[in-house]
Amino acid sequence: MFDLLITNALIVDGTGAPAQLGSIAVRDGKIASVGAGQPLAAAPATVVVDAAGDVVAPGFIDLHSHADFSIQGAPAAESQLMQGVTTVVTGNCGASPFPTHDLGQIRRAGAQFDAVFNGAWDDARGYAAATAEHRPGVNLVMQLGHTTLRAHVLGLANRPATDEELALMAGEIHLAAEQGVRGFTSGLVYAPGSFAGEREMQVLARAAAEAGLLYSTHMRNESDRLLDSLDEAIATSEAAGARLEISHLKAMGPANHGLPLIALERIESAHARGLDVAADVYPYAASSTTLTSRLPAFALDGGPAAMLKRLRDRHERPRVAAGIAERFGRDLDPTGVRIAGVGPSSGEDFSWGAGLSLTELGERLDCSPEEAALRVLEGHNGAVAIVNHAMSEADVEAVLAHPLVSVASDGWTLSVAGDGVPHPRSFGTFARVLGEYVRERGVLTLEEAVRKMTSLPASRIGLEERGTIVVGKVADLVRFDQGRISDRASYAQPRQLAFGVQDVWVGGRPAVSGGAMTAGRYGQVL
Repeated sequence: MFDLLITNALIVDGTGAPAQLGSIAVRDGKIASVGAGQPLAAAPATVVVDAAGDVVAPGFIDLHSHADFSIQGAPAAESQLMQGVTTVVTGNCGASPFPTHDLGQIRRAGAQFDAVFNGAWDDARGYAAATAEHRPGVNLVMQLGHTTLRAHVLGLANRPATDEELALMAGEIHLAAEQGVRGFTSGLVYAPGSFAGEREMQVLARAAAEAGLLYSTHMRNESDRLLDSLDEAIATSEAAGARLEISHLKAMGPANHGLPLIALERIESAHARGLDVAADVYPYAASSTTLTSRLPAFALDGGPAAMLKRLRDRHERPRVAAGIAERFGRDLDPTGVRIAGVGPSSGEDFSWGAGLSLTELGERLDCSPEEAALRVLEGHNGAVAIVNHAMSEADVEAVLAHPLVSVASDGWTLSVAGDGVPHPRSFGTFARVLGEYVRERGVLTLEEAVRKMTSLPASRIGLEERGTIVVGKVADLVRFDQGRISDRASYAQPRQLAFGVQDVWVGGRPAVSGGAMTAGRYGQVL
C-alpha cells in the first residue's frame, strides 16, 4: 500500500533526461516506485492524484537564498512553495545569523532582509533548533557567512586578521560544520567582509575545504573589476583546495556588459583543469542589495554607528557623497537605483520613498541623488534595501543557458504581506524561468531548466537525498502546468504569487494542493 500515487504525470526527473509519461508512488516520505507508461495506475494507495499530463518534477532547490533572516517571521514560505521550491540554501553573501554573542547586532545588520528572530542562540545548532520550532514550510540548508564570522571575531574595524584571529575563525568553521552547516560563504563587497585580504580568504576557504564545505562567494566586484574578482575567487579556491560557487554571476553598469561571457570562459577553463567550480543566476536584469554597499569603503570602517557619525560630520559627509557620485555613469545609475525597503526609523522616516529611484527621491527632497541616499541612510540606521537596474538581458540569458549554472533567487521575502517594494525574484524566479525562458523564448529546454533547479544545485550543496525522481530519494515533488506557469510579480507590484503550480509535496506530504497553500508545514532544517 502506497501513501501517495501520482498517475498520468509527465515526469521530468531532474537529471536532464527526456520527459516521459508515467506514475510515481510514495511511501513513508520516500519515492517507492517510478514507472513509465501506466504500470502503477491501479496500485493501491491512500491518496491518488491524477496529474492529467502536467509536469511532475523534483521540488526545486534554491541554491542562493537569504531566507534564514526571514523564515522565523514567515515560516509558511508561501512565495517559495507557490513556485515549487521545497528547499532553500541560506547563509549566502557572507551573511548568516550565527555565530554571534550579540543577536541584536545581527538583527540590525539584517534589517533589510525583513529580519525576524524569535529565540536566542549563538551558533548554528542553536539557530537550527530555534528555526525548527517555527515548523517551516520549506526545508532549510545552513551555510556560515564570512562577514558575520569576521564581525564575531574581529569586530567591525578595517584591518587584517592576526594569525590568532584566523585560527579562531577557522575553528568556528569546523565547529559549524560539525553542527550541520553545509557551506561557507563570503560577500567581499560588504563590510566588514570586504576588509579581508586574499590571505585571509585562502586560510578560511582551506578550513572550509577540510570540513567538507562548499565555498560560495559574492565576489569583491561585479562591475569594472569583475574579471579580476573572478580570478581572485578561482585563485583562492585553487590554493585552498576548495569547491567553488560563484554567486549570482552578473556585470553591473553598461560599460561592463558582456564581461559575463568572458567570465564563463574563465570558469570553463578552471573547470577543465580540475577545479570544481560552478555558478548561479537569477533571471532578472536588476539586482537587489543594501544601499550601504554603494558607499566608498572608508565610510564603512567601524560599522553602521561609525558610518552614521561620518554622515553627521560636516567634513566627512561631502567625502562620502562624492564617493557615491563618483560611481554614477560607471557602474551606478541613480535613476536605476530604487528604494526597496527600509528598517526602523531613527529620525526622518523615508518609508514613503519605497519604489522611488535616488533621482526621484532627490527631486522630492530638492537635493542631489547622492545626498538623497545619505538622508535615507541616516533616517534608518543604514538599513536600506535597494533594487538596482544596471544589468544586460543578453548577459542574463547567456549565463542562464550555461550548463554549469544553477537557477537561484537571491531572495528573502517569503510572504505577500509586508511593507516596501522588494525585488520580484523572491516571488517569481523559478516560474519565470519555466514560463519566460523555456516556454516563451526557448532559451532552455524544459528538462535542462529543471536540472538547473534540482539535481545541479543538490550536487553543489551535497543534498544526495534530493534533486531527482529516483526510488529511495525523499519525495519532495512539484506538479505544474507547463503551458501556464508564469511569474506575476513585477518591479512595481512584486508581492504577487506565481501561477501554474498545482501541487507541492514536501517529504510526500501536501504543502500545496489544487493551486493553493495547505495548512501543513513540513519543512526541516537539513
